[in-house]
Amino acid sequence: MQSTVYDAIVIGSGMTGGWAAKELTEQGLNVLLLERGRMVEHGAGYITAFKEDWQLPFRDRPSLVEARLQAKQGRTGYATKQSIKHWFVNDLNHPYLETHRFDWIRGYHLGGRSITWGRQCLRLSDIDFGANKADGHGVDWPVRYKDIAPWYDKVERFIGVIGEPLGLPQLPDGHFLEPFELNVVERHLKASLQQHYTNRHLTIGRVAHLTNAKPEHGRAACSKRNRCMRGCPTGSYFSSLSSTLPAAMCTGRLTLRAHAIAKEIMYDPDTRLATGVKIVDAQTKEQLVFNASIIFCCASTVATTALLLNSTSPRFPNGLGNDSGELGHNLMDHHFRVGATAEPTGFESDVNDGDRPVGFHIPRFRNLAKQERHAFTRGYGFQGYATRTDWRRGFKELSYGESLKEELAKPGPWTIALIGFGECLPYHHNKISLHPRERDQWGLPVVNFSCQFGENERRMREDMQQEAVAMLKKAGYKNVKPYDKGSAPGQAIHEMGTARMGDDPHTSVVNKYNQIHAVRNVYVTDGSFMCSSAYQNPSLTYMAFTARAADHAVRHYKDGVYYG
Repeated sequence: MQSTVYDAIVIGSGMTGGWAAKELTEQGLNVLLLERGRMVEHGAGYITAFKEDWQLPFRDRPSLVEARLQAKQGRTGYATKQSIKHWFVNDLNHPYLETHRFDWIRGYHLGGRSITWGRQCLRLSDIDFGANKADGHGVDWPVRYKDIAPWYDKVERFIGVIGEPLGLPQLPDGHFLEPFELNVVERHLKASLQQHYTNRHLTIGRVAHLTNAKPEHGRAACSKRNRCMRGCPTGSYFSSLSSTLPAAMCTGRLTLRAHAIAKEIMYDPDTRLATGVKIVDAQTKEQLVFNASIIFCCASTVATTALLLNSTSPRFPNGLGNDSGELGHNLMDHHFRVGATAEPTGFESDVNDGDRPVGFHIPRFRNLAKQERHAFTRGYGFQGYATRTDWRRGFKELSYGESLKEELAKPGPWTIALIGFGECLPYHHNKISLHPRERDQWGLPVVNFSCQFGENERRMREDMQQEAVAMLKKAGYKNVKPYDKGSAPGQAIHEMGTARMGDDPHTSVVNKYNQIHAVRNVYVTDGSFMCSSAYQNPSLTYMAFTARAADHAVRHYKDGVYYG
């Protein structure tokens, strides 16, 4: 047992954990941050950031042994590369079960997946916050856009987001830095969409990259090295390791503890509040308890929900705060890997494909008006890019010698790809659970997944593919090819929804301020709380809700009142 009592404990150091630590410490609270993985130092910890592929084993390809150790992480197609494999877990050391396939992609280290995320920052709109109520799927969000807009503002100003204002109701504008430029082919497709459609727009991706330095935060402008997943030594893209955690450390009120696996949240039935967190030391396997007045669960959707399910007591025999029985249910992820490719012609004189760490974005255009009727509900957007092939196309050539070398010295043809990202409905039967007997090496129950995309997602994918083809054909491009590579839940790494938010404690787990209904000093602010997935990348929304919840927690902590 530990004698130190903290004002707050934050579980997890990634996207939301960093924001919780920053906001709570900056408002005067002493915070203990628990990270189940290893420590990483910003900059020095990015061990492959300055290496070329030829300096890496197997020219950045995984070995057969490594592929077996990360078989599930490798389903992404990239996580087992030599340049980034250290950011993803060993699946044999961290097992899980699958009634139905689920690609649980994890990184156990300080900063978590904020080091390797795609950095897309898209706001949800009132269309998204009102969707469940409008079409009857899931439960109604207890908030609307106006409630979250100021917190989107706060987060964007701090992390730095590039973008172009569009004035679209389905994708609200934010506080944008100067964006990267579209290349010549992307500008052509943008003009084609404007010519042939009234509701389709192409814009540069809205990403958390600095185009203007933030020297006060020790962050430089993006140099477009395009090695983001290796870690950004200049802090030019946002991660908790380079931004929110240093801000929290500067207050002198943050204590970091690595190798601390949260096992259980302790509950006092007399006060109806949580008292602390029991951890297992990942290295020694010693069990310790840390006490605090406030607890923020930011360990990521699956890990947080598993922790809550494992936190049982006579008051909560099915998991902490699980009076509704919804804890673990309504698991969602985006579906993608569907769209079309093409070969634009007429741009041979332009060799500049942009050299950017971000592609373009086509916001949702389906089911926005009440009179619209399609074979599916909700909507999708596209991400994409246009680029020129290079000498690597020579691997498929049959020619050889001087003529081959001369040909490969020239820029290859232009190619363009549209990649659909679609919303998944909140199905109650999609869930995670804890195996009643199987345990990992630290004695924690092994997680089991039972999650599948449904008929609505299948019909949506058909439309995504058809519309991608139509847009590329209307632009006049050659060799337009549809594709659908299949998309398993978890693959988009946007898992969410298993401790959903709502006004009614009988149908939800947390309230509109992210407090567990029946345990008001426990806040859940990672993707667990989401009521619906929308089509947008969700990390910006997680951060905005976390900042809002931290503000609420501090005000109530200082008042000494959690109920009422």
